[in-house]
Amino acid sequence: MAMSEEQQQKMINEEYKLWKKNSPFLYDLILSSALEWPSLTCEWLPDKKKVSGSNDIPYSVQRLLLATHTNGTEQDYIMFAEVKLPTIEPKELNQKYKNSCDVYGGFGGAAGKIEIVQRICHHGEANKARHMPQNPNIIATKSKFAAVYVFDRTKYPSKPNKGEKFNPTLTLRGHEKEGYGLEWNRHKEGYLLSSADDKLICLWDIKQIKGLNNSENSNNSNSKKNKKIKPQKEMKPLQTFKSHESRVEDIDWHKKGSNGDIFVSVGDDKCIMLWDLRSNNNTKPVAHKKDAHKAEVNCVEFSPFNEHLFITGGSDHHVALWDKRNINTKLHQMEGHTEQIYQVSWSPHSEVHLASSSSDRRVMIWDLSQIGHEQNSDDAEDGPPELIFVHSGHTDKVTDFAWNPNDPWVISSVADNNIVQCWQMTEELLTFEDCTQHVQLE
Repeated sequence: MAMSEEQQQKMINEEYKLWKKNSPFLYDLILSSALEWPSLTCEWLPDKKKVSGSNDIPYSVQRLLLATHTNGTEQDYIMFAEVKLPTIEPKELNQKYKNSCDVYGGFGGAAGKIEIVQRICHHGEANKARHMPQNPNIIATKSKFAAVYVFDRTKYPSKPNKGEKFNPTLTLRGHEKEGYGLEWNRHKEGYLLSSADDKLICLWDIKQIKGLNNSENSNNSNSKKNKKIKPQKEMKPLQTFKSHESRVEDIDWHKKGSNGDIFVSVGDDKCIMLWDLRSNNNTKPVAHKKDAHKAEVNCVEFSPFNEHLFITGGSDHHVALWDKRNINTKLHQMEGHTEQIYQVSWSPHSEVHLASSSSDRRVMIWDLSQIGHEQNSDDAEDGPPELIFVHSGHTDKVTDFAWNPNDPWVISSVADNNIVQCWQMTEELLTFEDCTQHVQLE
């Protein structure tokens, strides 16, 4: 029998209380902050600045890329947040904030704060925002409209001036509907791939735009020619790819060993397709797997360490592991989520670890090296051996999450109820083989 909304909310609140009570045993760090509006997207920027305060906890300043999802009547923004993460050992940190009344990790002082430092006007909510690997100041966004927008962060004030209107650095045309797939190419600077509900995949090369983020041109007052050139504001795709029969939910560039020519796409038609820019065929992928999941395939990511492996997440609640050399056969299926999976991501620090998030309010961390390990009946009730950690700190659908590129095991996650969290599972879960005695909930 289905639970009423009131019963479900009561259950979620009870779960959260239990999680909060047990969080000191499960985490080395948790920062939780309420945003003014929910963010559908979340990504760490690559920079890290260490600060050593005289009386305070030593910390590093890192940045998060977020966005707003307003009620439609308020102005939307893409946002840059500074996150102050403590740099001292967790045990030493425990002593400093053991008397804190906030969520575990909510210590006083400068460390432990999430602060919005720049807002840029956006047209409607941003479904996804991602920075260019070669230049983190260049940001691409998927809007609720068909266009993809590009912003050069350095050309905007930290706070929009009064009456300032939406003014992207560049508008990328090609799609007819909104979507969520968006990925920069780490091998080919300026190559941006996007997928949408119009069954299309679009590829742009923004390096073809002369003067984008070229401050030398704009500062050269001696050149009369430069004054006459108006920067190009719109761009059509370099190529489009069409073979999916329904929404293309996500795409990802191959990360290791292909010079950025290969990418993968997944969609509501339950298909996985591998594409190669060198094949010169925009309607026929080089490999095609039908019925990859039992329902829509929502997300995909190539391994940053292994040139052959990639993972997918689906509406069938499963995470699947694949080898691009033979996508006809699934290598392994990870079961633990109870609702649709909307994001999967490999750890940037370990080739066997990955994470997934779902509408079931959970972020799960998986260890591929544990697949097939024997379990006793009690352990088996908690999930398969490869499921090593479940983050249950959110009380609403997790919309996005991101591994921190600088600090291993630090993850940021955002949920539909305005909450952004930065968290790190305790080292004890990684060092002790039998974790259950250290994280017993009851």
